Amino acid sequence: MRTYKGYIMFLIAFGIIALFIFFPLGIGVKLSFTDKNLLFQTEQFIGLKNYINLMHDRDFWIAFYHSGILVAVVIVLEYIFGILLALVLKQEIKGIHFFRSIVMVTWVIPIVATTIMWQFMSQPHYGFINMVLNAIGLHQFDTYFFGDMRFAFPMVVILHLWRNVPFFGIAFLAAMQGIPSELYEAAKIDGASKWQEFRYITLPGIRYTAAIMITIHVIWTFNNFSMVYLSTGGGPINATDVLPTFLYRKVWSEFFLGYGSSVGVVMLGVLFAFFLLFNKFYAKGMR
Repeated sequence: MRTYKGYIMFLIAFGIIALFIFFPLGIGVKLSFTDKNLLFQTEQFIGLKNYINLMHDRDFWIAFYHSGILVAVVIVLEYIFGILLALVLKQEIKGIHFFRSIVMVTWVIPIVATTIMWQFMSQPHYGFINMVLNAIGLHQFDTYFFGDMRFAFPMVVILHLWRNVPFFGIAFLAAMQGIPSELYEAAKIDGASKWQEFRYITLPGIRYTAAIMITIHVIWTFNNFSMVYLSTGGGPINATDVLPTFLYRKVWSEFFLGYGSSVGVVMLGVLFAFFLLFNKFYAKGMR
């Protein structure tokens, strides 16, 4: 009887997954082999033509490059600053409990509100960033940072960090608090330095949490559309164009649904390849 109920629950779960994941995925893959255009009713099978065209599309490679750089830079910095923030939050000092309770504010603020706030702060004359630069005696830039090719991409990186570093910090803090205190006590008895405690106790103690956080945020950053689109729209002159904004433009501005679907399939393949390599090297590091 239990086995029978187990099969029923499995079939229900599989049906839900198939309906909301596998079915749309299959439709997307199917469309990537067609010339489907939202302006016309025709839909002809064209094989690998969309993928071949992608390989020769300069704008695609620009977006691909920006996506790769954004993910690499953001994940590394979020990991580093997240650990530093967790070490600060771990200290038992006066007022630290209040700071722990408000540190997640940047993460819970809606992305639209966050983007608008940073756009306002980036204004050339009355923006907060230029006001601070002027107050501390540094050079004041007479430019809108999100609209300047020199600063647009770094500003997108800062947006990601401002939103996600607290999430990393809280996750790492929880992992650090789960490390047995006896390990640190034994290390002190053996004469270990603070760096050795961090290197041989803290970092190994948070490695599983780190793997989960990296996995989640690689997916989120690589697929993130709203933060880039709302802040720069992929501009100026494709300076911040990433694969999600490139895909959006191809489907909803140029109406090439088949071509856009091929971009989505490539993105899925890139993520799948990344996680195969990540799991392989991460598992090797755990031995």
